[in-house]
Amino acid sequence: MSLRERKTAKKKKEIIQSAVSIIGEKGYHATTMEEIASKLLMTKGSVYYYFKDKQELLFQSQKLLLEQSLENIKEVIKEKEIVQEKLREAMVVHVEFLLTESTGFEIGAKPEQLFSGKQLEEILSLRNQYSQYIDELIIEGVEAQVFHEADVKIVRNILLGAMNSVIEWYSTDGQKGKQEIAELMADYLLRILKRDC
Repeated sequence: MSLRERKTAKKKKEIIQSAVSIIGEKGYHATTMEEIASKLLMTKGSVYYYFKDKQELLFQSQKLLLEQSLENIKEVIKEKEIVQEKLREAMVVHVEFLLTESTGFEIGAKPEQLFSGKQLEEILSLRNQYSQYIDELIIEGVEAQVFHEADVKIVRNILLGAMNSVIEWYSTDGQKGKQEIAELMADYLLRILKRDC
């Protein structure tokens, strides 16, 4: 990636973060491109240079989150060897990332309400890729006989459902920080699968 491409990517990310912050506060329909530009001390025209409209900006924000989620789980799978450690770490990283980027994930919780056509297809494809990594870890654990025999899709949906719900109830004012919550959730959820529990 050239220096110019890196600068463009960095500026796009800044615009996305600004947009997500405002949309999180005001809602998608109440947020204007002027407000997004103003928060970054940019002109509206400058924002349009990077994104053709607010819908494109929203789409790119969700795509960025899902692509980073995929990178996170790939990294865990590459680093860890023992399947239960891989799945546990994948869950810890998942919950921590969700809590760090909670506004963006809250906005994109129901993509069918935000996107249609090719945009929706791409978002759903990225989500499916992520689900497949979870499926593969469950299957690997079952085949290694460290996890109970399971209906993979049901178990994956239980795990993702529990983890994704954290943004609805977690509070930064609580007694436990993001990492501790992530570790506890991973430990509890792993008990569903592990044979020695």
